[in-house]
Amino acid sequence: MGTILVGSAPDSWGVWFPDDPNQTPYTRFLDEVAESGHQWIELGPFGYLPTDPKRLSDELAERNLKLSAGTVFEHLHRDGPRAAENWDSVWRQVEDVAKLTAAVGGTHVVVIPEMWRDPATGAVLEDRHLTPEQWHQKTRGMNELGKAMFEKYGVRAQYHPHADSHVDTEENVYRFLDGTDGEFVNLCLDTGHISYCGGDNIAIIRRAPERIGYLHLKQVDPEVRAKVEAEDLPFGEAVKLGAMTEPPLGIPEMPPLLAEIDKLGIDVFAIVEQDMYPCEVDAPLPIATRTQSYLSTCGIPSVRFR
Repeated sequence: MGTILVGSAPDSWGVWFPDDPNQTPYTRFLDEVAESGHQWIELGPFGYLPTDPKRLSDELAERNLKLSAGTVFEHLHRDGPRAAENWDSVWRQVEDVAKLTAAVGGTHVVVIPEMWRDPATGAVLEDRHLTPEQWHQKTRGMNELGKAMFEKYGVRAQYHPHADSHVDTEENVYRFLDGTDGEFVNLCLDTGHISYCGGDNIAIIRRAPERIGYLHLKQVDPEVRAKVEAEDLPFGEAVKLGAMTEPPLGIPEMPPLLAEIDKLGIDVFAIVEQDMYPCEVDAPLPIATRTQSYLSTCGIPSVRFR
């Protein structure tokens, strides 16, 4: 039997940026995530938590916390004469995150596709659909990126489909998986983003069980999702409307989804991520505590918090 190791992340405390006065200070995040009963966390945006490995290790040890993964964004689909430059710019970010993640014991880097429209303003930044050549550029680049980060730092690339990005729908998830090598690139299945984009999480797990390398657990409010779809709202506006909600108030249902992962018999991190930017500083802790309590009662024996 495998273990579904549940943790939390800065995102569940309303953190989207390295530095923002609207966000929870990192020391309060660390204190409260430990208070909520979690042991495992992610880095969040690079620079939010301390970037000095010793200082970060000390902060984590002081609260009996451990790191599961770091996070980066990629834009490897941008082709043409500057394609090599695009790869280099992504790799520079990866090196910073992978180096810090590995130094404090983390074993994964979650890679997120950059969005085609600005989450804050809704401004369209590029076409929402990739050309075949751009798809090839993205998947080939991710293969190279995943191989390089594992060989140099020993961390695994887990690719995170995301709303308002080019890898969003269930169909595009399959297209991405078909174009990448499972030896070096696998899937961070974000249950909320898949549902937000109209996909079926359990169908993805059943179609590509060997590619499930990491989980982000979140739920979507169906009413907000319907409004988003009807009005083509940008993701940032959707979050402000409460698109991502605490379980069991949204979709997908957690017990059957966790049961499907349980059947795989794998050891996998399942990091609770509830997009809440911006939020009141007193809001996250009660939600995190309730969510941990709920997940512990879903009847899945492999769910653990430590």
